[in-house]
Amino acid sequence: MAAATEPVEADRYALGNTDRQVTAMLIVTTNDLPGFTITRVLGEVFGVTVRSLNAGTSFTAGFRSIGGGEVPEMTNLVLQGRNEAMNRLIYEARRRGANAILAMRFDTGELAGRWNEVCAYGTAAWVEPVTDDARAQYAAMVAAGQVPPGPLGGPSAPPLPGQPQTA
Repeated sequence: MAAATEPVEADRYALGNTDRQVTAMLIVTTNDLPGFTITRVLGEVFGVTVRSLNAGTSFTAGFRSIGGGEVPEMTNLVLQGRNEAMNRLIYEARRRGANAILAMRFDTGELAGRWNEVCAYGTAAWVEPVTDDARAQYAAMVAAGQVPPGPLGGPSAPPLPGQPQTA
């Protein structure tokens, strides 16, 4: 696994370049992870974005809302905001050397009556599988590129900033 100070794949997604979702992270909404042990808590991480509709899309959405039902323009705005916030959340967790985000949540709000703010947040951690089922699941996720490698056949949690890398 790359040291926390080295550029990682998610770097290009930190701001603006969210054309695809960064998925190399185990993310759960629970405070613990059955079958895994938390070996290091790396702190709170979050990703924030503020979105708005352009004038044309806003105009079209306004007309659609008169008839009731789903407003696709607003649905897309919400989905894009959540994906962008998630990408930034993952980027921050990977910068800290995490392979998991625990207790992940979304918070949304409106700013000045015109913009939609989305915040994704959670706790960055390094987790290691301790049961046979968790080891098999983690190995499959590493092979599929869904989580950073490490506990299986590699080093344990990366060193904290300022600590030397062990061979």
